[in-house]
Parts: sequence; C-alpha cells; structure tokens
Amino acid sequence: MDEVELKRILWRSRRGLLELDLQLECFVAQVLPTLSDAELALYGEVLLLPDQDFLAYVNGASACPDAQLVPMIERIRAAQR
Repeated sequence: MDEVELKRILWRSRRGLLELDLQLECFVAQVLPTLSDAELALYGEVLLLPDQDFLAYVNGASACPDAQLVPMIERIRAAQR
C-alpha cells in the first residue's frame, strides 16, 4: 500500500466518538504498522462501518453480521487489552 493510502487510513481512523477513538488509537499504534496490504484493505473496509455499529462490534455489544470483518474487529478488540 502506498504512503498516500496509508495516510488516508490513518485519517479515517479518527472517528469522532471518544470511546471508539481510544480503542483505535491503541490498534493504530500497536498493530497497524505490522499489517499486510490485504489486512490494511480489510481494515479500510471496517472503517466504512457506521460509528455506532463499529463501536458495538468492537465492544462486543453486538456481533458483526459480515463474517469477513470479524477477524479484524477481533484484532482491534485485542489491541485494547
């Protein structure tokens, strides 16, 4: 993934909901630099989720209906621990 796209993903990681921003901050700092291009693309797909749904999935309040996104959501959740 090129630098412009990486910067775009970093910008999109700022969500506006404090709770979600705090969780993504840990993920971006710890995990994002280690992701492959395919994983970065999947993370980009996760970032397309509406904030309230995204927060519910990351917090475990509800299950993500898209099975392809679940592994990345679990990685985001694990980065918080």
